[in-house]
Amino acid sequence: MTVNWMTTARQSDMEDFDESTLEELAAMISGDEAGMKRRGGWELAPFLRRAGWEDVPDHDGSPRHPWLLELLRERKEDDAGDIERVVLRLADRREYQQQVSEYTPVIERLQEVLALEGLRVEYRNGRPNLVEYDPDHPPRPQRVELKVTITDIVADPDLARAVQLRLDEAHTCQEHGAYTSAVIMLGSLLEGVLVHAAEVRPASTPLSKPLRAAGMQDLVQHAHVNGWIDQDAKMASELLRTYRNLVHPLAEKRAKHSADFDTADLCWSTVNAVLNDLAASRV
Repeated sequence: MTVNWMTTARQSDMEDFDESTLEELAAMISGDEAGMKRRGGWELAPFLRRAGWEDVPDHDGSPRHPWLLELLRERKEDDAGDIERVVLRLADRREYQQQVSEYTPVIERLQEVLALEGLRVEYRNGRPNLVEYDPDHPPRPQRVELKVTITDIVADPDLARAVQLRLDEAHTCQEHGAYTSAVIMLGSLLEGVLVHAAEVRPASTPLSKPLRAAGMQDLVQHAHVNGWIDQDAKMASELLRTYRNLVHPLAEKRAKHSADFDTADLCWSTVNAVLNDLAASRV
């Protein structure tokens, strides 16, 4: 039986928040720590209202951190759901539209604090959610989802059908535990799509060698320098190339590694990211 490491947080989780956690939340809201978004006294009550609090008093001019901490203590006792609302608003990217660089330090510190309470912020459809978190079973990175169809990338209908068939076969291999076969399918699919792109797309920077002699590494680099795929897709593709080479038993023996579910899942993210980029850059 598979144990799910992550479930939606309960209100009781908020009621059990340690005093030090409330102190950290107050510090993050006020922005007293280096790198955090600083909020003046006049900005505190509007922040709490955006978090969904009702009947919020305006700041009285006293030191911001103690003022916030006292409010958090009161709300924890009266309505623990308000503590969750504050956490989610702190993690909401909409709070940092004018100070994008301040979002990362806040969310990193927030995750550290929440982990001590057995909680974590996860994003669904771009919105933060508070979930239970077991640090002994850290989360598996979410797979990059394919947002396009093969015909968005490959204009040749015969080639598009062949690529889709490889994609379907890779799914079948994954579902039945044939992870090495799934990786091989994904690698050949990706190489075929990149060859097609090199054949039909105008390139400001030419391929470094004749197309018939180009390997996966050459094709990935070519796609990247011409702006068809992003840097993250390029780096991931190079890793996929390494995994695909495990098709050779001797390479697998030397690497002392066999493809497993995580290997194939990572390769799926890579292929999906490249396909998404190729569709977005198609002219």
